[in-house]
Amino acid sequence: MLHIFVDADACPVKQEVFKVAKRYGLKVTLVSNSWMRIPASSWLDLVVVDKGADVADDWIVEHVGVNDIVISGDIPLASRCIKKGAQVLGNTGRPFTEDNIGNALSLRNLLTDLREQGMVTGGPKPFAKKDRSRFLQALDEMVVKVRRSTDW
Repeated sequence: MLHIFVDADACPVKQEVFKVAKRYGLKVTLVSNSWMRIPASSWLDLVVVDKGADVADDWIVEHVGVNDIVISGDIPLASRCIKKGAQVLGNTGRPFTEDNIGNALSLRNLLTDLREQGMVTGGPKPFAKKDRSRFLQALDEMVVKVRRSTDW
């Protein structure tokens, strides 16, 4: 059964994930380093892992399966999940794929190096309403695509 895993600590689109999952009757697991309030529902779980670098990421990679969907803006996590056959969608609706993950990792590493040298001081743009809308549409399309490809 198709399952959605959410890297939940800094995820701005949890409500959109809930909306799509409810529409299609999908199971959702939020993975976080701290407790958070979530709606009480049989299709929604919260897994709280120990604090620490990559602990939530490691839990997701350990549990994700082929064609499951992972929601995360974390590019290294996206890469690890793609290697396991999962579909990955960034928080702004950008899908990460085998074709684009290498470039995304390279750009991330370059920007990290430039920030460390003080050459880049800004972060990402503030999350906008259009990002939320793009995400909702992209997640819906990804669910439909996975369901069609697996004769779900």
